Amino acid sequence: MSYIAKPKITHPGLNKNELGLTTRDYEGAVSTLCAGCGHDSVTAAIIQAVFELNVEPHMLAKMSGIGCSSKTPAYFASQSHGFNSVHGRMPSVTTGANAANRDLTYIGVSGDGDSLSIGVGQFVHAIRRNLNMCYIIENNGVYGLTKGQFSASADIGSLPKKGLPNQQEPIDPVSTALSLGATYIARSFSGDKEQLVPLIKGALLHSGFSLVDVISPCVTFNDHEGSTKSYAHTREFYNHVINVDYIHPSEEIKAAYAEGEAMPIHLRGGDTIVLRKLSREYDPTSRASSFKYLRDRFNAGEITTGLLYVNEEREEMHELMGNVDTPLAHLPYEELSPGKEELHKLQSRYR
Repeated sequence: MSYIAKPKITHPGLNKNELGLTTRDYEGAVSTLCAGCGHDSVTAAIIQAVFELNVEPHMLAKMSGIGCSSKTPAYFASQSHGFNSVHGRMPSVTTGANAANRDLTYIGVSGDGDSLSIGVGQFVHAIRRNLNMCYIIENNGVYGLTKGQFSASADIGSLPKKGLPNQQEPIDPVSTALSLGATYIARSFSGDKEQLVPLIKGALLHSGFSLVDVISPCVTFNDHEGSTKSYAHTREFYNHVINVDYIHPSEEIKAAYAEGEAMPIHLRGGDTIVLRKLSREYDPTSRASSFKYLRDRFNAGEITTGLLYVNEEREEMHELMGNVDTPLAHLPYEELSPGKEELHKLQSRYR
């Protein structure tokens, strides 16, 4: 992977967050993706989200696997931690990092091939453990790095630039995550930054596994007529069900939503998500009704976007395991070592 540094020039009029940083401070290397790639729009949304949330760059960990999508972490927050793992293995690497240092904010950026083909088993178990991370799938339906073969998210009947249409059932990441018990599930479109930024902010604030599936068209191999992951198709079949707003603990909650039009979801960190329903029939807090709605709209050929499901009740991985509040990476050896007697007891169970 090649890295091209951006010039360190900042306009004096740029807005600063509570840390005194501008959006330029959250940028990374110059993108080497194709001009017009939806993934670059996702990068811009991530930069805006972490800037607005006042995330300290050194407290951010960027994780990825292999693919066009997995180049994304190189393009934002250059002063943060990062790990580019092998194909499909980002979730297990993130699990290990999170187990060692729970204080960091984890963003995993993956693709539909990286997550739904070779990495689907890892994707499943990250959800099952309720790993505290924001998991972004840049979903374009093809393998862009290997010249546009269909991925596991390609819809039946979707046409390639050359060759026969896809005839295999797609894996829908949001329905899969919902059935597995993910506690924050959202979908958006790379061309809709106004919707995408709040969804990423919510995912970062949520305690537990947060999935943000982003339809991100591949302009080189999958943006033609007949593709169901193209810019034109996504805009035509866009079905937006929930808007998301945020209320910082210092803000007045009453002025943020009208009774009967929205519902507040209080997060453990003190922030509040306000869900504004655009579809009266949709309930993002009901797992069963959300699943039915998603399947009905999928069968109708629509792309449902917004915050699709949220559950603030289930404990995340460290809470489920009863781990200490101090990150394991910060504990002294004396506290980590069980001692000879306890180690002997543990080993004797396997003899």
